[in-house]
Amino acid sequence: MRFKAGYVVLVIPLAFLLVFFYLPMVDILRLGLWDNGPTLKFLSAVLGNSYHRWVIRFTIGQALASTALTLLIGLPGAYIFAKYDFPGKRVIRAILTVPFVMPGIMVALGFILLFGKDGFIAHLIGRDPGIIYTWKAILLAHAFYNFPIVVRMVSSLWQRVNPHYEEMAKTLGARGFRLFWKVTLPLISPAIFASAMLTFVFCFLSFSIPLILGGYRYVTMEVDIFSTVMTLLDFRTGSALAVIQITLSALFMYLYLRSLDAYSKREEQRVLQRPQKLGPRDFLSIKGLGVVLYSVLVFVFIVAPLLAIVYDSLLFNGHLSLENYRRVFSPEYNPMFGVSTLGAIKNSLLFGFTTVVISILVALPLAYLLNRWDFRGKRVLDVLVMLPLASSPVTVALGYIMVFQSTPLYYTFWIVAIAHSIIAYPFVFRSLSTGLAKIKRNLREAALTLGANEWKAFLRVELPLALGSLIVGAIFAFAMSIAELGATYMLAPPEYTTMSLAVYKFLGARHFGSASALSVILMVVSAIGFLIIEKVGEEVW
Repeated sequence: MRFKAGYVVLVIPLAFLLVFFYLPMVDILRLGLWDNGPTLKFLSAVLGNSYHRWVIRFTIGQALASTALTLLIGLPGAYIFAKYDFPGKRVIRAILTVPFVMPGIMVALGFILLFGKDGFIAHLIGRDPGIIYTWKAILLAHAFYNFPIVVRMVSSLWQRVNPHYEEMAKTLGARGFRLFWKVTLPLISPAIFASAMLTFVFCFLSFSIPLILGGYRYVTMEVDIFSTVMTLLDFRTGSALAVIQITLSALFMYLYLRSLDAYSKREEQRVLQRPQKLGPRDFLSIKGLGVVLYSVLVFVFIVAPLLAIVYDSLLFNGHLSLENYRRVFSPEYNPMFGVSTLGAIKNSLLFGFTTVVISILVALPLAYLLNRWDFRGKRVLDVLVMLPLASSPVTVALGYIMVFQSTPLYYTFWIVAIAHSIIAYPFVFRSLSTGLAKIKRNLREAALTLGANEWKAFLRVELPLALGSLIVGAIFAFAMSIAELGATYMLAPPEYTTMSLAVYKFLGARHFGSASALSVILMVVSAIGFLIIEKVGEEVW
């Protein structure tokens, strides 16, 4: 009976995924691999085209380079956070959460204002730094987004390295770099590899950063699919490109999930090293200066783009003014994107809250059943429900256009909200899975022995204990919804323009003041989510 009831609960979220994820993906595969029978001619045409080949190579290359730069910036921070306790550590750790909840379109704007021809850096050094609309801007923006992943994941495991291993190695003569290379590195390697694979996947599927900062020369597969479908209306080529992207991203996601298993097993270690406290005198030493220098680097790297946006939002015709904000909050219809700017703000909030509700309804039963029950095919189901994480918003939107174009659902509020939910729900699922895994099973068993049925025990005992993970997952879902650009651009009618899409259109029209003011609103909404995440103190990965 228990399994029958569980399978009934599984039917709704699995049916949702089947209709709104797997069916569109299958249609993309059909269009890219079928023409009166199985064929590879569309894939061959894409791979035989020198431009598309270059795009594929550049996409993989920039993801590798972005990952390497992210590790280069993140690993020293992981060491500092694992080994030392110092004044301001909590503030710096909190700042590291900021990139997780900041929309990509806003980050791109911040980098333009900082590194553009008329940006703050150009005025400071007296010339164009030559970063915007090049591969350098893409790498820097990706590192901005992803180096906190490395810091948090690696430092978490580094703290759990049993000190006895290092002490034994020291007694055998290992010191310095040899100690790190032979003993410490193998112990923390699962965290390094898992964070690197997750960073790689995010950079491989990135859309708004390459679209805005890469210019017309540095195009990724995600941008190429978007342009092929939306500009050239070539669905065959777009589907063939999507097939290649899905195949590669699924492979990379599989490697990430395998590495995450190894990371999770290592993180279960109960030994937790106590960080060394650094006093005022220690900051005069080399290690103290290193901590200070890295903290300043983190602060500047994360805060500088955000401050540039705030400052630009307060400028109007070269003078400090609130005119940009007056225009943003004006109820007047804006012909640039088919709704008032105030209406775009309302749309984003509505999409965000709807995404949270749908994502929780889909993720909660799946997370519970996959964490609490053992059944045949569990591992396969776990991979299948996480597969949306390996798909991109543009690919999801392409599938929706092909499957739902002739249905009443197409070009409505709900098609956009469902697309946002498919993109965001894996984060809710992973957060809930992490929270439920931390709850001791004997608490549930005690509730069952006291007469509670399984679902009552879950609602009364386990869910309250996993509430922090649920809140964090919900915030990530909300943040991803208001930040989403690609699927919204392809699916939303003008009356449902969002803040991210409005910022993009302001940028295209070179209305930087209005884009900055609207980005500040995005920043405020994201900051509220950031504060809640820090208050709850739960980790997603």
